[in-house]
Amino acid sequence: MNDQNTANAYLKTKVMTASPEELRMMLLDGAIRFANAAKFGLENKDHEKVYEGFTQCRDIVLELTNTIDPRPNPELAEKVKSLYVFLYGELVSASIDKDVVRLDKAIELLEFERETWAQLMVQLVKDRKAGIVATPNLPDFDMPSLSIQA
Repeated sequence: MNDQNTANAYLKTKVMTASPEELRMMLLDGAIRFANAAKFGLENKDHEKVYEGFTQCRDIVLELTNTIDPRPNPELAEKVKSLYVFLYGELVSASIDKDVVRLDKAIELLEFERETWAQLMVQLVKDRKAGIVATPNLPDFDMPSLSIQA
């Protein structure tokens, strides 16, 4: 088995055994990684990396947007959805305009969202240890629609 097949098998196992919280974190990590790949492509005039990075990052942000469950807290869900819609628009504009500064701001927002999610996951672990069952009502992700590569 070559290195790419090994990495894909590992990723598939990781996805299949991850909690909904961990899946969302993986999506955020992927979005950041692909946005940085697009930035690298812009800076180095590598059109294939630009296209692939922006396309994959936008696909992940779209997936994050579409998987927000409004039932637990409709107001919060709408705010988060608005953030992702804004972020998607910024990625589209940065892609069209080849704007590294705009892309940097989108990456900064993604990193902030990732850090916020990481803090929530820490709090969930603490709550569970304290006997408070507080699992966010997250949907199952349709991972086959995304082609995340290691």
